[in-house]
Amino acid sequence: MGETVSGPRHISGKGHSGPAASPYLADGRYAHFVLFVLLGVYSVAWMDRTILSILAEDVKRHFQLTDAQLGFLHGTAFGVFYALFGYPLGRLADQCRRVRLMSVCLVLWSAMTAFSGLAANVGQLVVARIGVGIGEAAAAPISYSLLSDWFSRTRRGMALGIYGAGLYLGQGLAFTAGAFVVVRWTETFGKVGPFGLEGWQAAFLILAIPGMALAVVVSALREPLRGLADGIERPSTPGLWSSFFDDVASVIPPFTLYQTARCGPRIFGHNILFAAFAILLSWTLIHATGDVLQWLALSLVSYAIFSSAQILRTRDPAAHALTWRTPAFMCATLGFSLASMLTINLGFWTAPLALRSMALDKATVGTVLGLTTTIFGMLGVISGGRLADLMLRRSPAGRIHVGLASVIIPIPFVIGMCITRNPTVFFLLNVPVVFFGIMWLPAGAATIQELVMPRMRGTAAAILSLMSTFIGSAFGPYLVGKVSAAQGSLSIGILASLPASLAALALLWIARRQVPAAESSKAARAGHAEDAGARVKSRPQI
Repeated sequence: MGETVSGPRHISGKGHSGPAASPYLADGRYAHFVLFVLLGVYSVAWMDRTILSILAEDVKRHFQLTDAQLGFLHGTAFGVFYALFGYPLGRLADQCRRVRLMSVCLVLWSAMTAFSGLAANVGQLVVARIGVGIGEAAAAPISYSLLSDWFSRTRRGMALGIYGAGLYLGQGLAFTAGAFVVVRWTETFGKVGPFGLEGWQAAFLILAIPGMALAVVVSALREPLRGLADGIERPSTPGLWSSFFDDVASVIPPFTLYQTARCGPRIFGHNILFAAFAILLSWTLIHATGDVLQWLALSLVSYAIFSSAQILRTRDPAAHALTWRTPAFMCATLGFSLASMLTINLGFWTAPLALRSMALDKATVGTVLGLTTTIFGMLGVISGGRLADLMLRRSPAGRIHVGLASVIIPIPFVIGMCITRNPTVFFLLNVPVVFFGIMWLPAGAATIQELVMPRMRGTAAAILSLMSTFIGSAFGPYLVGKVSAAQGSLSIGILASLPASLAALALLWIARRQVPAAESSKAARAGHAEDAGARVKSRPQI
């Protein structure tokens, strides 16, 4: 399988492609320094992703948008390309020097955040959001892969929990810093300031700066040797760039047709049938809703998901066997992806809900939501990681139990937030939603990483990221905005997304019974799949 069992958990700074360096212990001081830096990266990612939320009313007014169009900008425009490029970038993270790839992507999405503030029309803003999505697509797969190499199995949930705190730290910074910049800019310069910029435009430009600076720090991090934290050493992989471009082609039509044709007539035929189904379904939904870009984008992502799974089966049978063909992996991935819908919806729509339903000013909403989101979100995700590790010691499916609790506890509080018109009650109800509602993230990330071999961690993280983006980002905010526009109530729009949480509960309940056996058998199943794949490739071609 290309992996050999090793002894002590020492992590070389050399990696498989970097310069020689002194070895470091897993869970050591340098590992925690890397964790701190990656926490910063994830915070910047979510700050740049979420800044549109606190600026939503200004952007809506400036470009004369509807709620459905706002949801498209925040979710679909970002999420589709995040999903499309997450898979090939995750695969590339399994093969190249990860810290360099991360620094390049960090510069890209920060530049696109700045470009959002310079957009002269909706089309340019869509392009900017697409650029942010492409750049951020590499963040989670690379970080999960690095942290899984720097931290041992019993500390991994805690490490991923601390890393996941960046979600709420970034959201909190977006709310507080975004509102502060807009208010101060308007107070100082009036509606239009220097260079013809309004406050919301200045906020995009200023919040792009931290990512540029952090990219320099990331590029200087040492690269750990893959798998040594688990006593499994993985050798280098040749031809990574040709493989990367093949992976990109596997998710971008029409190149997918060429890639699947190379896999054989049966796979190509199935691909054509699914493409026809996706086109028919999107045409039906476009006819029903009138939202052309939304359903074209979602059909594109669904086709990309199907094609990438087909091609992975041919190129890497072991990775395909441990991911797409493993019920435990798929139930967990779909369950946690559905759980992400409520998290992403509230991350974007909570501020507009407070501004509309209670007539609060932007400074108050930004400050209160920023502080509560940062404090209780960070506490929740770190506690979730720690609790996931503790529950794992009691049960092989312990992390799934944390995910189940994280999905069900916030539901009554969300309902209360949508009903109340009292600002104090609203912000108090948001505290348990933020605290408990994110505990699924470290539990889910650690679960997915444990179900595959070390060399597949970037791929596994990319699949989780792809599915959660497709379900949570590309569909969730749009659904809320569409229902809100139809019913004239943002509260009803948010409540319309709650059935996804019930579906998440059902899938995670199934996964809890399957995960222990899937984890214990992963090495044997990977070996069997590779042997079977080798036999197929050795057959004479007709």
